[in-house]
Amino acid sequence: MTELISGVDLVKKFKLPRQRKPLVAVKSVSLTVDESEIVGLVGESGSGKSTVSRMLVGVESMTSGTVKYRGKPVESKKEWSELRNHVQYVFQDPYGSLAPHFTVRQTVGDSLDMRGIGTPLERDRRVANVLEDVGLRPSDAGSYPAVFSGGQRQRISLARALIMEPKLIICDEIVSGLDVSVQAQILNLLLDLKDRFNVSYLFVSHDLRVIKYLSDRVLVMRSGEVLEQAAAEQLFANPQHPYTRELIASVPDFATDVRLNQS
Repeated sequence: MTELISGVDLVKKFKLPRQRKPLVAVKSVSLTVDESEIVGLVGESGSGKSTVSRMLVGVESMTSGTVKYRGKPVESKKEWSELRNHVQYVFQDPYGSLAPHFTVRQTVGDSLDMRGIGTPLERDRRVANVLEDVGLRPSDAGSYPAVFSGGQRQRISLARALIMEPKLIICDEIVSGLDVSVQAQILNLLLDLKDRFNVSYLFVSHDLRVIKYLSDRVLVMRSGEVLEQAAAEQLFANPQHPYTRELIASVPDFATDVRLNQS
């Protein structure tokens, strides 16, 4: 497979008030996402998984390390700006991530408007098309976020990400606050979009069921480190690290149908 994006020896330290030593949130983490691949990044709250994902797109600055896109290091402001044409980020909170005073048209089409891509009519048509792609109506473009449910708001967020025709979408806990039935709808939508548009995902979650359902490959994080990574089928069938076995055993459905290697 062709490597799309990678983080090499990513480190993030936070300076804390009245503390001499910084908090090391991420400790030399390396990961890759290939073309047409879904990589699951799983761990408990505070494991550093969201910080890693944010560093990959420049939302969070690195203390040290390198991000590469298609094998080329991303360093200058221009290179980071170019990266964001190809890599989009969808945030966890569907209520806080959409500006309440922006219509759906303004939210979804903002990237096109800022870059002056196409004529106004062409941009409106592109917004209408991408809303249909995520299961919304073109007529929703004139509405404001307040009239939509949480699941619909995440569809709007996905439309905003898709409008630039990215190669990679980073999804940070995007179904964690949704009802189970709505979660399933969003996950199936992601798989459909992957097949239709050949988009890759880095999917960040604490939910092992979601990770197992969606991912081709899984990385397990704890305390800022990657403890184990493997193909999803292999990892859930035969987890190698004690912490991974612990995580899987803590989910009742997995405890009975996943072979736990206790050696």
